[in-house]
Amino acid sequence: MKKEITLQAATVEEAVQKGAEELGVTANEVAYEVLEEAKKGFLGMGSTPATIKITYVFKPLDAAAKFVNTVITDLELDATAEIVETGNGEATVTIAGKDASTLIGHHGDTLDAFQYLVNLAANKKETDERKYTRISVDIENYREKREQTLRALADRMAAKVVKNGRSISLEPMNSYERRIIHSEVQGIEGVTTASVGQEGNRRVILYPEGSAVPTEETAPRAARSSDDRRDRDRDRDRRRGKNDRRRGGDRRESRRAEEPTVSYKRPATPRPTPRKIDKAANLDEYFAKLKEFGSTIQ
Repeated sequence: MKKEITLQAATVEEAVQKGAEELGVTANEVAYEVLEEAKKGFLGMGSTPATIKITYVFKPLDAAAKFVNTVITDLELDATAEIVETGNGEATVTIAGKDASTLIGHHGDTLDAFQYLVNLAANKKETDERKYTRISVDIENYREKREQTLRALADRMAAKVVKNGRSISLEPMNSYERRIIHSEVQGIEGVTTASVGQEGNRRVILYPEGSAVPTEETAPRAARSSDDRRDRDRDRDRRRGKNDRRRGGDRRESRRAEEPTVSYKRPATPRPTPRKIDKAANLDEYFAKLKEFGSTIQ
């Protein structure tokens, strides 16, 4: 995307700075052509401003790098980013450093959201002239490690399907991770895959080849990850604690039931009239009345 503006200022430098601010970029990101030099005139008379034409070409990779570095700076992360163009309208942003893992999140959820924002920043366009640039973001080689984990998962679940002859439903995944599962299972004989569910909760089902495609409700879920198992164990311990307390409460109730019931009967003497503190005009008077009231209590 290319933008051109023509403007005037007292000097060329001032005109360049003014034009860059109007375009929302820095002066180093624009190119300019001097159409007319500034003239001082004589004693202030006959002076003319400088006229320049500023050209700005939007570069997706520069916009992506600027956005990533701004996020890292604003979050005060000890990390650095490097962007490399891989060809065919694609590029990769690699982030490394002590605090880089902060941007990964659970199963890469934060990383996927961050990558989406980077692509929005890189593909900001006001016309349909510019082609889309696809940018992938990787942190501490997470993408490769996650791919290896998913391929190993696909192999294990496919072996279970072949052995038991029953379908298995995996956890919800994004389109990139689902493609990895489909690709891995494609080379395993006797098993095939299908994606089911709504976007945002879409998952892969592995089922015996030649059988009907199962629905999400009929396919059993795969074994949970270690994080999920820890959450499950905590929930189980919490439920056990509740059951123990409930059983303890039942025992206390049974003991109460065995004890004789004692009914309370109010005495026939009338209740004493409750005393009140009279209102006071100010705070000092109120405390004096309060002190007086307390001294009369038996």
